[in-house]
Amino acid sequence: MTAIKFDQVSKQYTKGKKLLKEALIEVARFKRAEQFWALKDISLAVEPGEVVGVLGPNGSGKSTLLKLIAGVTEPTTGLVTVKGRIAPLIELGAGFHAELTGRENIYINGSILGLKIKEIDRRLKEIIDFAELVEFIDTPIKHYSSGMYMRLGFSVAIHVDPDILLIDEILAVGDAPFQAKCLRAMNQFKNQEKTMVIVSHASDLLESFCTRGLVIWQGSLAFSGPMTEALKEYRRLLTEQYGNHFNHGYHSHPE
Repeated sequence: MTAIKFDQVSKQYTKGKKLLKEALIEVARFKRAEQFWALKDISLAVEPGEVVGVLGPNGSGKSTLLKLIAGVTEPTTGLVTVKGRIAPLIELGAGFHAELTGRENIYINGSILGLKIKEIDRRLKEIIDFAELVEFIDTPIKHYSSGMYMRLGFSVAIHVDPDILLIDEILAVGDAPFQAKCLRAMNQFKNQEKTMVIVSHASDLLESFCTRGLVIWQGSLAFSGPMTEALKEYRRLLTEQYGNHFNHGYHSHPE
């Protein structure tokens, strides 16, 4: 059974954020807010156990793709079908409440991701230990650094035993030892034949880790196939667009 399926999916957003006064003036003048298509006519299928890397420049629609899989947003047209429990790591601190402690947020986030309270009780120590936040777990997370947010979010996500793990550049935050710890956990997921979709600019991470690659270019699916071929196609598109000055947006994963 297919884990993730997109059937002619498009997503439209309104450009910019306007003050209420500005919006009312536009309505009075019969002006329509400017729209843009973040994704256009995407059709794809991801099978259980696939590890898919998603490539594309900033603003190409990669994060929108993950949000549609996670159910954070709905498609404007088309159909998204997902089978299984999803753990999305697509925005730092998403689903957390700043005024609550790390411990309280574990229970809230775990519940959102489908765990019962008793299940969270059993996994609480493992979650805290993996996140390396024992000393700060009863501190309101508004005092956490971005690295601490990432640790807590990643730890909760991997301990809810998801069928599908979504990762959006989350490993760009945090120190190298914890990044290595996250990669080991992701390898365990891969060995368990869990489905993963990973957005990253880290070419060596994607090449060594992913079985398949997608290239999202200007909102369209430009390529779907073996990861090594996806990287070649992405390089070609970047070179075609920017010449030989594309390395600012395409780099190796830091050791």
